[in-house]
Amino acid sequence: MSAVPDTIEAEVLEIDGSPAPVAAPRVPPQGPGEAWRRSLQGKVFRLDKRWWPLWVLLGIVAVVVFAVVAVFVAIFLVMAKILGGILRFLTGAGPRGQGSALARRGD
Repeated sequence: MSAVPDTIEAEVLEIDGSPAPVAAPRVPPQGPGEAWRRSLQGKVFRLDKRWWPLWVLLGIVAVVVFAVVAVFVAIFLVMAKILGGILRFLTGAGPRGQGSALARRGD
């Protein structure tokens, strides 16, 4: 014996010689947060557990890249300070914070 579905769907072509009323497509009410949910429909929400080694590796790579960039920035800043000190010594500007000779002339 085959199971009979509880509901039977059929398209009504005409009733008593007149065409069936056209039903407007039903649009569910949309709140302010519905657009993003609708845009993600059919996409994966959870990460597959088989891919955790890849995410760990990518995280390690990201941390290493960040550390390398930070070291280069620190080296650049130290070199800039050293060169600034050498130039200040060679030009005779004196220690930092005393101001220039033009600024002290009015005293």
